[in-house]
Amino acid sequence: MGIKVGMCGVGAFANSFIPLFKAHPLVDEVILCDLDAEKLREKSETFDIPATCPSLDELCRTDVDAVAVITQHWLHAPQAIQAMRAGKHVYSAVPAAHSLDELTDLVTTVEETGQVYMIGETSYYYPCTIYCRERFQAGDFGRIVYSEAEYLHDWDHGLYDVAKWRGGEKWLETAGGPPMYYPTHSTSMIISVTGAYMTHVSCQGVVDVEDPHIYGPDSNIWGNAFSNETALFRMSDGSACRINELRRIGHPGTVGMSLYGSLGSYEEQANAKAWVTKDRAQTEDLSELLACTGVPAAEVSGEMSHVTSADGPRGFMIWRGSRRSSSACPTATMAPTSSSWMTS
Repeated sequence: MGIKVGMCGVGAFANSFIPLFKAHPLVDEVILCDLDAEKLREKSETFDIPATCPSLDELCRTDVDAVAVITQHWLHAPQAIQAMRAGKHVYSAVPAAHSLDELTDLVTTVEETGQVYMIGETSYYYPCTIYCRERFQAGDFGRIVYSEAEYLHDWDHGLYDVAKWRGGEKWLETAGGPPMYYPTHSTSMIISVTGAYMTHVSCQGVVDVEDPHIYGPDSNIWGNAFSNETALFRMSDGSACRINELRRIGHPGTVGMSLYGSLGSYEEQANAKAWVTKDRAQTEDLSELLACTGVPAAEVSGEMSHVTSADGPRGFMIWRGSRRSSSACPTATMAPTSSSWMTS
């Protein structure tokens, strides 16, 4: 017997999640929820889901077992907390929260309610991340000494549309958030491989000069002037880590990582991925192994297609490989297919 899932938020990004929850073998029923009645009706018809709710308040009063929060990112923490307090498990899109207070409230809520909370970070499922987890678990890295990861996504690659979808008529107020408020595409790659977490940080920002309507002391609700931010972290395992979150960048866009150990290292640049050791002759080109080719899991079309086409791993493929066999590229559409979030 499966579970019943409520989808809170049926905007552009939900188009990738709704079909997956419908197809999941452990999900018996999906209920859609949104404040926008017209959007709710449209998605109900498009995905043939008759059950709907006009608000999260009402959804929490139903008998759903879990709530998937796919709303504006500044709403994730309070909505996840509300759902768990109502006795529902939660799957949340990233980021989890926008402040330390919100993160503390999330952890406290999980501890007090006993509900399951899963953060739906897609980078966990990228080929390079899976590859590095395998080699780390096998001891091939030795001791990790340095790591770096980055999410490079220029505004010209669909971010203006995303900001307008999320913010509505007042989209400029919420468009210019601090880049380090949305670091999980980068940080999850390192954390999910080594299990180490950040303990200390020093961060530098680059003041945006391209669009004063988005970034500036009086331009957004955060008073943020930085479009690019770079942070250097001390990790709990003693290593150092650098994270780049760049939104004004002459680059086609990527989510990538490099990981350096005392015995071996994984190194990644644009169109190049390699495993290296102290012996240069043993350098292994991984570009083909980790390429985004394989069996399509879903096609992204319409409003989301131009956002994802130049950002991060391309294609929507089913991961079936390891470092010893041919591989493919999973993306955002694959994250909810994990059943681990459904068990307590």
